[in-house]
This record gives sequence, structure tokens and C-alpha cells, in this order.
Amino acid sequence: MLSILGQQPVSNCDGQSRRHFLKIGGLAMGGLGLPQILRAEADSTTSPGKSLSHKAVIMIYLSGGPSHQDMYDLKREAPIEIRGSFQPIQTNVPGIEICEHMPRLAKMMDKFAIIRSLYGGPDQHASDMCMSGYPIGPGGRQSNHPSLGSAVAKLQGPADPAIPPFIGLTTKTGHAPYSNPGLPGFLGLSYAPFQPDNEGMANMRLNGITLDQLRHRQSLLNSFDHFRQRVDANPTMLGVDAFTRKAFDVLTSSKLVEALDLDREDPLLRDRYGRGSSSPAFGEDAGPHWMDQFLMARRLVEVGVRCVTLSFGSWDRHGGNFERLPEQLTKLDMGITALVEDLHARGLDQDVSVIAWGEFGRTPRINPGGGRDHWPQASCALLAGGGMRMGQVIGSTNRLGEVPLDRPIHYQDVFATLYKQLGIDVATATIPDHSGRPQYLLDRREAIRELA
Repeated sequence: MLSILGQQPVSNCDGQSRRHFLKIGGLAMGGLGLPQILRAEADSTTSPGKSLSHKAVIMIYLSGGPSHQDMYDLKREAPIEIRGSFQPIQTNVPGIEICEHMPRLAKMMDKFAIIRSLYGGPDQHASDMCMSGYPIGPGGRQSNHPSLGSAVAKLQGPADPAIPPFIGLTTKTGHAPYSNPGLPGFLGLSYAPFQPDNEGMANMRLNGITLDQLRHRQSLLNSFDHFRQRVDANPTMLGVDAFTRKAFDVLTSSKLVEALDLDREDPLLRDRYGRGSSSPAFGEDAGPHWMDQFLMARRLVEVGVRCVTLSFGSWDRHGGNFERLPEQLTKLDMGITALVEDLHARGLDQDVSVIAWGEFGRTPRINPGGGRDHWPQASCALLAGGGMRMGQVIGSTNRLGEVPLDRPIHYQDVFATLYKQLGIDVATATIPDHSGRPQYLLDRREAIRELA
């Protein structure tokens, strides 16, 4: 633990200063101190700058499995036991209809793309497929493959030395597979996402020093300069290695803390996103209706984060499907359209890709409890940004929404596309595993041509 003291300290009987100080090492990911994590990123590159100088992705996991027939693939010609009660509405793209409870999305359909023929996810209540393209398998979670965020952190490193490349906003749940923000797999905990939950944020705060005090505390700033000089010039400080200095950079910049401070935003913009709550949706063990996370994700990619993951809502609607979904769809509609509208307004739509999806779809036939059960045979996805071609629907399902009818799209096809938008060619990129053997990022390595 490295402490940086202010000048002219007043000592206690134990010799410790009573002045405020910073400690490097409390900020942890996966149980490791930040210097250890940074040490594992020795090959990283940086591209700091005032404008967005990197590509990024925001991954929205709809925990529990969203109902494709009630969102983007309504089957009004099907029998009543299939089609449900929701009505389709026209969008601003001729020929594309979506659910009546997503009117904001309908007005912005030209900035989104829908996949109606998604397949490949097993009957597993877990975010693993949505974070990595791999299910829980014999090798464990994500079949021991790294999530997209972890792979990007390994291959590209931080875009800014003061900002972690991979951040998970996913809230904790009792059912642990729901709250996987993207595991590092064989890369190890060094490439796990930083999760700024309550404990993590407490470790990031500067031990009694507010950001305003930090900005105006000349003596403390002088001590930072003095510390840097000691590290660079004093042989006795050689034990403080480059990775501890990088950890020092993270804390002394306060960029990450400021990015997570939503009070810095215009209240009108926050209202446009919606506030929501961090509590589980409907009191169930799944994601929250917390629209603040969409805004936080935008702020994070803007300061240098390459991948942000979050979970939203409780979509496992075995009962009360048509009673619960209107509220949930309205909130998702509000948050995701505000995010994409904001990205366009800031000129970030070419650099930031957005994906929203769940682990599988729901049964075409409505059960006796008024719900839909698990249906891995077909699902859906919503994409935006990244310079991809928007205003289109890719694929279709058969008359009852049971299986893909044309242009089946596997989860890994979507990942190949997202990696491409991040500047990573999955046809050639590999990462060595524990034994040193190079591993491809995906088994399927062709991006979706319609989005190019």
C-alpha cells in the first residue's frame, strides 16, 4: 500500500501524519490490487486526447431472456394463443414495425438495427453468451473464454492511462450468472472488469479529500509532484515499479470518479434518460430499471473506457407477461433511445457501438399463466452506432416466431461484428492461453455483412 502524504505533516505518537493522504492499492478488481492489475497490462497502448480517440462498445444485458414476439417481431396474423395483446406500430423506417410500448424507438428506427433471427444460446439463465459469445460449458463460465471486454483490455489496453479499459456496471444478484459483467476466462483476474459498486467507489474516493479540495489544495498537488520526482530520480524509490505509478496516475487524475458523478450532467439531460432505481426490477432477482446506467455508460466511454457492460430489467416472464412488459418496455425505450440520441448529438455514433439483448427468446405459445417460457431456438437483438448501417431489420422467423426463417444470425456473428467495429480482426487476432497456445476469440469469425 503506497501512501502519499501532504507537506508539513503533524505527527501522532505512532509517527503517522494527521493530514489527508492517498493510498494506492485499495482500488481492486477481482481481489487484486490495482498495481497488480496494471502490471498484467504491460503491453497496453495509450491514445490520450481531448476528443474520443478510440472505439468503444456499450453492452446491455436484458437479464432473463426478452420476448422477441412482444418487442420487435410481433405476429399479428398468428392465433391468439401465439400473438398476445400488444399491437405493432409503424416506425420512421417504412416497412418496419415494433411494439406499441416502444414509441421513442419507433421514431428513431433509422438509428437502430434489429436482428430477428438470432440463435445459438442454450437454455441457460446467464449472461455468459451475451458477454462472450460462449455459454457455460465443461470449462466453466463462458467455457473459460474471455468476455469481449476482457479480450479488448488484453489486446488494446487502456485508451487513457488513468482509465480502466473495461468497466462493469452490472448489479449483483442472488442468481450469480445474471450478474456476470464479463468474466476474463483463461486471461485471469487481471483482466476482469473494474466494477464501481459501493465498495469500489469508496476505495476510489480520496480518503477524506473531496474533488474540489483536491483541485485547490496546492500543498497536496506539490506533494504529488515531489513524489513523481522521487520515483524518477531517487534510487531508494526503485521499488515503486511502473505499475504502481500507473495506479498512482489513476487516483491522482480523478477522471474516473468524475465520469461516474452524474450530478455533473444537466438535470434536463438526466431527465431525458430517466432516473430509475438500482433496486431489482419488480423486486425480482434480476437487473434493475436503472436508466442512470445508460448515461453513466456514455460518460465512461467518453473519458476512455473501451467496453462498458450493464444489466437492465427482469425479462423472465413465465407469468404476467402482458401486465409487466408495458412498464419494462417503456423504461428500456426511454433509456436506450436517450443514449443513442446523446451519442449522435455528441458525434460519437461512429465510434461507440451499442448492443442490447438477452440469453434466449420466449415460447411462441402463451402458457396458462399468461406468460412465455424459455425458448432458445430464436431470439432478438437491437444494435446502434459504431458506424454500422442502421435503419434495417436483419433476418426473420417463421409464421409463429418459432425458428429463424431466413438469414440466421448466431450470437458469435454479432461478436465478430462488434470486434470489427473496435478495430479487431477476429480472423487473425489470437490470445495465448495458460499453456501459451494462441486461441482465437471466436469459433465463428465472420462479421454480419448487412451492418458493414
